[in-house]
Amino acid sequence: MSFKQLEQVRAKIDEVDKNLVELLKKRQDLVVEAASLKKDLDVSAYSHERQTYVLSHVEEIARSQQLPQGLLSDIMKRVLRESYKLCSGTDFNYPRCLKESGDVVIVGGNGGMGRIFASYFENSGYKVFSFGHRGWDKAPEYLKTAKIVIVSVPIDITIDVIKRLSPMLKSDQILCDFTSVKGPIVEAMMQYHKGPVLGLHPMFGPDVKSLVKQVVVTVPERDEKASQFLVEQLRIWGATICKCSAKEHDEAMSIIQALRHFSTYSYGTFLQKIAPKLQKLKDLSSPIYRLELMMVGRLFAQDPRLYADIIMSSEANYELIKSFVESVTKELEVIKNKDTDKFTQEFLKTRDYFGEFANEAFVESGRILAKLQDERE
Repeated sequence: MSFKQLEQVRAKIDEVDKNLVELLKKRQDLVVEAASLKKDLDVSAYSHERQTYVLSHVEEIARSQQLPQGLLSDIMKRVLRESYKLCSGTDFNYPRCLKESGDVVIVGGNGGMGRIFASYFENSGYKVFSFGHRGWDKAPEYLKTAKIVIVSVPIDITIDVIKRLSPMLKSDQILCDFTSVKGPIVEAMMQYHKGPVLGLHPMFGPDVKSLVKQVVVTVPERDEKASQFLVEQLRIWGATICKCSAKEHDEAMSIIQALRHFSTYSYGTFLQKIAPKLQKLKDLSSPIYRLELMMVGRLFAQDPRLYADIIMSSEANYELIKSFVESVTKELEVIKNKDTDKFTQEFLKTRDYFGEFANEAFVESGRILAKLQDERE
């Protein structure tokens, strides 16, 4: 065996890599062609059935070639994600679900979320009018031809905006909001508007490149049938729709958003006090801690006003966070007393609560951590 032979084998590997790239490009071109056909057929940008088939199909082929289990699934998930980004998002044209005439007005449309949805509506053939706090003089003109009116402003001024907007609304216009709190906002829309009311909560930030597989909560409060086309429009864009009541939404969001964000905020502010040398923590991090640290850093890379609004949006959030702090204080006593039996008892009790999801989370997080480790230099 010589270095020359090694270089010859490496040259063959490079040629195979070149062929792989060419095949990926060929697949990408076919995906673009399929996306164009989807638009003509009014088909959603994302199909769970199609994705399931693709992943199972490549795994079957991989087994026949004696390749490691899961290798092709991992590769194809990335390929599919890039396909969704390529053939969806704000640069792709979609079918228009509203067959009659009617425009879209977004109050606060110059913000991050407003701009995303304005682009999607425009790429689906809707005319979109957006304005902020300086554009109210044009609001009556914009609203003349509107079918959909969306309020996308900070939580603390949303009800005031709804009040100001309501005298200009017609009874056949669908009034929506994008806030992360539904109870008082939906109640205000019902009180000040006589037409269809559809609460919406996009469960993602303004940095997303595509709505494919992104969750949008819908709260149809009045005349659900009138707004059904709008929900279908969201599905066409690839969004996953979760329909619930305002009460169900707010109870869940107290846990999913307010409690989680408070915990992350508190952990981050504590770190900056006790560990001023962040780089040392990063250098010593295992993949799991690095992932946790990344999620903390992600929060602090964003707008503090947004998180303050979410965490402080209701008295219920305060009461839940207060209960959490009291619970942590009790758990601290377990640590202080070195009560291993009590710790084990609570641990196993909580494991039962998570049930099968604990094992699913263990396996899925393992895949994520493996990818994270691959990215580390």
